[in-house]
Amino acid sequence: MDASTPSWLFARLTAHGTKPFLHAAAGSATYADLVVAVATQRAALAAHGVAPGGVVLLAGDYSLPSVALLLALAENRNIVVPAATVVEAELAQRAEIAGAAHLARATGAGFTWSRPAAAPAAEPHPFFAQLAAAGHAGLVLFSSGSTGRPKAMVHDLDRLLGSYEDRRVRSLTLLVFLLFDHIGGLNTLFTALATGSALVVPAQREPDHVCALVARHRVTILPASPTFLNLLLLSEAWTHHDLSSLRIITYGTEPMPESLLARLRTAFPAVKFLQTFGTSETGISHTTSKSSDSTLLKLEDPNLEHRIVDGELWLRSRTQILGYLNHAMSAFTADGWFRTGDLVEEAGDGFLRLLGRRNDVINVGGEKVLPGEVESVLLAMPEIADCLVYGEKSPLTGQIVCAQVVPAPGADAAAMRGLVRAFCRPRLAAYKVPVKVQVVTQTTCGDRFKKMRQPPVPPAAP
Repeated sequence: MDASTPSWLFARLTAHGTKPFLHAAAGSATYADLVVAVATQRAALAAHGVAPGGVVLLAGDYSLPSVALLLALAENRNIVVPAATVVEAELAQRAEIAGAAHLARATGAGFTWSRPAAAPAAEPHPFFAQLAAAGHAGLVLFSSGSTGRPKAMVHDLDRLLGSYEDRRVRSLTLLVFLLFDHIGGLNTLFTALATGSALVVPAQREPDHVCALVARHRVTILPASPTFLNLLLLSEAWTHHDLSSLRIITYGTEPMPESLLARLRTAFPAVKFLQTFGTSETGISHTTSKSSDSTLLKLEDPNLEHRIVDGELWLRSRTQILGYLNHAMSAFTADGWFRTGDLVEEAGDGFLRLLGRRNDVINVGGEKVLPGEVESVLLAMPEIADCLVYGEKSPLTGQIVCAQVVPAPGADAAAMRGLVRAFCRPRLAAYKVPVKVQVVTQTTCGDRFKKMRQPPVPPAAP
């Protein structure tokens, strides 16, 4: 094995031995099985002529072959482009942007190998040349593309994996919630590999199925988003399964409404709630929550610096990206600080409260409204099961506050607008009270269970 590869990780995988590694629909596997699978994929790279430094689009989700191929590509110093999507147009777009020379498509037991339609560039991208000069593997992650063409971010994969080397070996069972091509999902995977913990892979990210897997495999840590956790509560699936193994529920990707956290604490009084934070550009940070009842968190990571500028969180990380393949570095300062776009407030003793995205702020006649604040009030209403707050243009005030609401069982949907205004008036400033209230059967969220603030109109409730 070349000295430049993350040899510590491969040594640790071998040391994990027959500890359980993966529980998925296709079956279970041990770490010993993973070591054998990596050797199989190593041979496949040679058979398909995948040279070090080559860009490989890996189309698949969490499985023994997919994880093994990811590790074999890291060892072979390749540029890995994971893609959980099965949409051909999206695969073609990612292959073209990254300049992929190979496409490995998961088929269940293995992969089919092909060449993408777009020919790779004659010369490697400067970022890829930089990685090759260092003898390192690379990782290309794509943004969700909700605001246009997705941004392709280049990570130094060796450096990213190296940030997990200090994790101590443990025997935990983690459910992997976010997708194979998401920095949060890869964080769960790399944490499991480094610690020797078991991963549980849901066939679908649906509350009853997730709860059934927690009960069946005695999951100890459940990472999720506030949006999904609210769906879990609404489904009442948590009352139909034995979730007594859960020790920690982590939440991230969006702010947690305080009223939702209070409901979760009532449902799971013995579980510790931990807020996580990270970005695709800088990686996942070590965080500390003030308590399970608090939305305050502290960034405590030796690989990370942070500062707050005009209410916005800026980060500078040892694991941040080399750059974008298809986008200007305008979000980065000349001295390497990443402007996250996340608004925060300082609460003393180093703790911060995440308020929301700068781009989501609603401007009502010059007054700023944070959707999360309004949502937290709405979720405290017994008549509302779920909600989403966003802004719409207004000729008078620039924007108005709008809300999609899902009525709770038995609530009077026809009276919802009046109920919302009556409940909000004593609790919010007048300009924050929703002007437009739309009753819906479900709010709009993306495939990563994160609320979409300017959603397409979903079907109205009957």
